[in-house]
Amino acid sequence: MADFSHFNEEGRAKMVDVGGKDTTIRTAVAAGRVLVNKECFDLIKSGGMKKGDVLGTAQVAGIMGAKSTSQIIPMCHPIMINGANITFSLNEEDLAIEIMSEVKCSGVTGVEMEALSAVSIAALTIYDMCKAVQKDMVIDRIHLLRKTGGKSGDFRWEDR
Repeated sequence: MADFSHFNEEGRAKMVDVGGKDTTIRTAVAAGRVLVNKECFDLIKSGGMKKGDVLGTAQVAGIMGAKSTSQIIPMCHPIMINGANITFSLNEEDLAIEIMSEVKCSGVTGVEMEALSAVSIAALTIYDMCKAVQKDMVIDRIHLLRKTGGKSGDFRWEDR
């Protein structure tokens, strides 16, 4: 059997032991977007969506998503994050709600999954709050922009 890091000798799932790793400051920044139609975009922009403040709710949901990552991603280590910041940009030209998350921790494993989860949960919350107005929204371009810290070193997204 191949030497998989998340499976034991019997081929069963195991959580990797990170106990011997050094504690370092780690950061991760992720981004994504939700494409909407003009009516939906205008309602989000004006704060006129019947369910309430879409971006405010999505911001809280993104933070909650970052904090809950280990509960929704199999074998992802629970991390005590130092901070999570979720921001939005309204791109009128593309009719897109652009989402960015930055997550930080002092720990033995990275926060890439937490940053990606934050963007994903924020995007799904936007969808949930707007689906009565538009069901064919598109969530796309969720990706890691950069990360610092850890054994693998720094990473920066380069457009392909």
